[in-house]
Amino acid sequence: MTVTSQKLAGKVALITGCGPNINGGIAYGFADEGAKLVCVDLRKDYAEGCTRAIRERGGEAIPAVCDVSREEQVLATLKAAKDAFGGVDILINGAVLQIRKGVLDLSAEEFRRQIDVSLIGALLFTKHVARAMIEGKKQGGSIITIISTEGHQGNPGNIGYGTVKGGLLNFTRSAAMELAPYGIRVNSLSPTGTDPVEGLERAKAWGVTWEAGLGRPPPADTTTGDQGVPLGKRPSPHHYARGAVFLASDDAEMITGFDLRIDAGTVARYWRWNPGTKIAAAD
Repeated sequence: MTVTSQKLAGKVALITGCGPNINGGIAYGFADEGAKLVCVDLRKDYAEGCTRAIRERGGEAIPAVCDVSREEQVLATLKAAKDAFGGVDILINGAVLQIRKGVLDLSAEEFRRQIDVSLIGALLFTKHVARAMIEGKKQGGSIITIISTEGHQGNPGNIGYGTVKGGLLNFTRSAAMELAPYGIRVNSLSPTGTDPVEGLERAKAWGVTWEAGLGRPPPADTTTGDQGVPLGKRPSPHHYARGAVFLASDDAEMITGFDLRIDAGTVARYWRWNPGTKIAAAD
């Protein structure tokens, strides 16, 4: 385990959507800071792979297989967390379903399923974790929802994903106001297009399948790789982990209803400026 300042020592963190990329990296970062982990995913191999890796790194973790849109499964997951660790101090709403289709092609059922996973899943876990925190008379707690630059911008051909991420931004703000009287802080973290190296390495180490990127050639009018990123390179999951640790820790005790963008400047970029592109000189 990496030597750290143990900012989350004694805390229990539940992370939904524990695949090998972004949320797997956040799970590693939390474990390295002393948190005990509940690794939740619909895929058993992801939940168990993340758990096994954290234990191998010297941390404590349990797996939980859960469809986040099913309330009875959410409640069963929280019972498992309570039985193993006594409850949950930190919740990461990271579960998502991405169906890369635009408005002309996405079916109502595909749209509804994306809403179920991201929005209903966040509602159910946030509601029941917050209730348990309040009933247990804990001194507050931290809830963090994973957004995306697509929640801030319009990306053609991926309307369902961008819509649920945009909805989660205001879900975060609304929940933050409702739960503030109980000392429960609710924030969000916005990643951007992510360097796939860590995710691919983790997938190999876990012995699972994970496909980076679109899974198909990008459209001709879309940049690839690090092009268009103001800081010159895409973030990696460990960068997001640092931000999530900050939001979950006492360092952020006066922060709620806030979206922390860890995007190397991509949302702030002026639309005509395309860093990494060589522009031909005018005649």
